[in-house]
Amino acid sequence: MTRPVTNHELEILLAEASYHHSLAAFARQVNRAADRQYGLVLQYDGASVYWWLRGRCPEQPAPELIAELLTERLGRVVRTSDLGFARLAADRDAEALLFPATLPAAIDTAAGLWRRLGRSASAGTPAPFVTSAAAEAGWRWHFDPPDSSVARSAGRAVDAVDVEMLRSCAEQFQALDRQHGGGHARAFLGDFLTRDVAPLLRGSYSDPIGRELFAAAAELTGMAAFMSYDIGDQGAAERAFIQALRLSKAAGDRVHGAHILANLATQAIFLGLPDEAVRLARAAVQGAGRRPGWAVAARLKTTEANAHALAGDLYSFRAAIARAQHALDRADADSPAWARYFTPAHLAGTAMRSLLDLDRPSEALAFHQQALDLSAGNVRTRALHTALTATAHACAGRIDQAALLALEALQLARRIRSRRVTARITLLAGVLAPYRPVAEVSTFLEQLPAQARQASGDAAQG
Repeated sequence: MTRPVTNHELEILLAEASYHHSLAAFARQVNRAADRQYGLVLQYDGASVYWWLRGRCPEQPAPELIAELLTERLGRVVRTSDLGFARLAADRDAEALLFPATLPAAIDTAAGLWRRLGRSASAGTPAPFVTSAAAEAGWRWHFDPPDSSVARSAGRAVDAVDVEMLRSCAEQFQALDRQHGGGHARAFLGDFLTRDVAPLLRGSYSDPIGRELFAAAAELTGMAAFMSYDIGDQGAAERAFIQALRLSKAAGDRVHGAHILANLATQAIFLGLPDEAVRLARAAVQGAGRRPGWAVAARLKTTEANAHALAGDLYSFRAAIARAQHALDRADADSPAWARYFTPAHLAGTAMRSLLDLDRPSEALAFHQQALDLSAGNVRTRALHTALTATAHACAGRIDQAALLALEALQLARRIRSRRVTARITLLAGVLAPYRPVAEVSTFLEQLPAQARQASGDAAQG
């Protein structure tokens, strides 16, 4: 079935240049130009141009080459912005905010998002965070009917070995993220999803293998979302979380879907959106069902506790954190692999942050030893919790302890690429700025990156 043209800008230009009946010839010219100018071996054909006209965007340098070829052919300047690709890319960013209704749409939307995540985090204007989209996705995840079957009978055969390969790679990407921050590996993960995972989803598989395949894809997409959140690309993070939620639904894994929804709540907490955070956290707890597993239950209730604290609800915070502790005390090794990261240290760190949000620094310090009881691989969490502990000491008037921990946090922060860590250090600098006469505080403030140093100066003037 022929699909309608969506890139009308390119259609008009090709017609003007008399290429509309010879798409293969135009593709060959693009390939030759790539070889001549860049030494690149491209393999575009008539089908490639067909799909460009129907919404796909070729990778660089193809858009520049297309613009140059059309400029030469038409005798007037054609810019890459005239080709329609930028508009379509913006449209696809909007599509990624939606919860796809069908499996083919879910695969296409995820694959398009993965291609964009594979590019540099600094390329282009960051997509905005859309508050209503997360709530809509959570509603659709809860109430849309399940996929009756995910089996496919086209493309290469996919088996359990392929799924196991994806799970093994997920463990490696997760280790990179925790040790070096989201800025280190997101582009690599986006490229891996595009080159290795998308072809598998478009392959041939039974329903049981397909469910496992979608589960692995959901886990990897959720990881890419968290990396985006960690580096401050909040719009991309939201879109990836939403698509991970859809892939989890295809997998039939409500527990992992609840985990993704809790990550959206965590993002709302970071962005200072208490109402949205509470709604998303509660939806995650309810959506996980009555028996999600103790470790998962602990993680979900901890997120809910943090959301209540941001909203200033001390009573609800205490109730949720107590339930989280009760669940974590009963957790065992049977938890899903993606949930095993959640330890007593993570619960303690969230409790500390929540109590600081509630202006109770002395109570927060009751958790500081547990918050720092982390394994060696959790470098980013150690940096976050060290800065958090320093902030609690400073807010409680213990400036000497705060300054020493601040210097330690700063050293840890230099090893990773994480906007969340930078934000935590910046907040700490603002709290310590009035105590600059203390020698260790002065040393800490002098060693800050420029952005955090400016924040500390503003706080001192305030």
